[in-house]
Amino acid sequence: MTDNKLYFGDNLDILRNHRYFPDACVDLIYLDPPFNSSRNYNVLFKDETGRDSDAQITAFEDTWSWGPTAEATFADLITHAPARVSTAVGALRQIIGSNPMMAYLVMMTARLVELHRVLKPTGSLYLHCDPTASHYLKIILDTIFGPENFRNEIIWKRTNTHNDARRRFGDLSDIIFFYSKSNKYTFNVQYAAYDEAYLDQHYRHVDENGRRYFLRDLRSPNPRPNLTYEYKGYKPHANGWSISRQRMERMEAEGRLYFPKSKDGRIRLKLFLDEMPGVPVGNVWDDIRPVQAQARERLGYPTQKPVALLERIIAASSNPGDVILDPFAGCGTAIAAAQKLGRKWIGIDITHLSISLLKYRLRDMFALRPKVDYAVIGEPEDVGGARALAADDRYQFQYWALSLVQAKPLGGEVGGRSGKKGSDRGVDGVINFIEPGGKPRSVIVQVKSGHVKSGDVRDLKGTVEREKAAIGVFITLEEPTREMITEAVSAGFYEPPAFGHKHPRLQLLTIQDLLNGKIVSMPMSQVTFKQAERFKDDKDLPRTLEMFGEE
Repeated sequence: MTDNKLYFGDNLDILRNHRYFPDACVDLIYLDPPFNSSRNYNVLFKDETGRDSDAQITAFEDTWSWGPTAEATFADLITHAPARVSTAVGALRQIIGSNPMMAYLVMMTARLVELHRVLKPTGSLYLHCDPTASHYLKIILDTIFGPENFRNEIIWKRTNTHNDARRRFGDLSDIIFFYSKSNKYTFNVQYAAYDEAYLDQHYRHVDENGRRYFLRDLRSPNPRPNLTYEYKGYKPHANGWSISRQRMERMEAEGRLYFPKSKDGRIRLKLFLDEMPGVPVGNVWDDIRPVQAQARERLGYPTQKPVALLERIIAASSNPGDVILDPFAGCGTAIAAAQKLGRKWIGIDITHLSISLLKYRLRDMFALRPKVDYAVIGEPEDVGGARALAADDRYQFQYWALSLVQAKPLGGEVGGRSGKKGSDRGVDGVINFIEPGGKPRSVIVQVKSGHVKSGDVRDLKGTVEREKAAIGVFITLEEPTREMITEAVSAGFYEPPAFGHKHPRLQLLTIQDLLNGKIVSMPMSQVTFKQAERFKDDKDLPRTLEMFGEE
């Protein structure tokens, strides 16, 4: 079994499975819980009765609500969690009440208890959040990890000033909490590039080879009689030199000494800019830009973080070969950064769309293959598993089926768990491609998990005509009837200009077909998902330069 793994499912259930996650098995955890999206709602401090609270704040995704699941998780924490955790959760409910915010905190507490369990004593956890719930999450983290293991509150400047900040200061930053499991944790100091003003002030000298350097005094801060010697006619400082004659000679041989024209001057040491690591990184990170709209690494995921951000975290708190866990994997930025830096990794996500996007990213960036270079656990592996998924959650079945043909789902949010009824107009997914000459065309995909009939194919034919699509694909769990096959054949062929190869205009594919490796017959210029840039392993590239550009 490969070391790297992707899990589909609820991360709480997966983390509680000791066969998957025994105690102390992970070196570093990064999590960016699903609390942000492009949608804004003022719901988190609204009573379950619907009444507004006096303490309204902005929520970003109404995924969490107080109901039977939250109540059961709360009861489990009160009865089974460590005493400090149950006390803290009980007190928070007294303060906040039974509302979506408390539901969110209860769900997060249960997961953080398990994440603390699976973390090695030398491990660390980074929790990425925003001011909406950060103050409550810090209380929970202090309770679970201990306030003595709080290391930093990192401020990441994720955007520039907003023009609409009229009656308050603009929200420009996210918060990243950094905790360790113990005081024996891994930490590698990270460096950022010097700014130009600093360079102009300190590294203003240039040698004959074009290398910029800074001059440092060689005087000893304390009297050192044994280092009081004359060197090539230059007098020592009153306290003597800071280095021995032997080292002085070696520095001269290496071209690291500056000799003033006057013998009354002092010899100084050249510190070359290209040998300096940079400025030690503090807890305010304003040198890593967010993923811009036109960035090559942008994949269209609503809360996607820049690879450079995760590289800094992983490089700081782990070493090559360590295991990195992201329990809310999303589009897989932490996983991609871990792979890039030579770490082992584990990702968990509750949506098949995220798992699919992550698989495409690993393929495009690193040429990694599922079930060969990494394990995928929790996805259907046969028709029986597909039927079980369809019975449990038809939207997740739809997302999974669409991923088998690399179709982009319609009628749902990328990071969401459910679809939207009535908005797809008969189209569950789309595959885009470019015809010769640059004309964009599409393949529309429809997924059926239940009983199918010839009328479904006629409906798809009408949808293809209405949407002016090149091809229509019908994916079904059941074997198509003879009438369905006849209806599909009667639709004829799509023949792209200058390609010379015809493709059936209507194609019927069963889940069994797709599991056996059958693919959609279509032109090869497929552009449905934006491809991640292929990773080039250039060990000579200074890490600090990556902080300012693309991954």
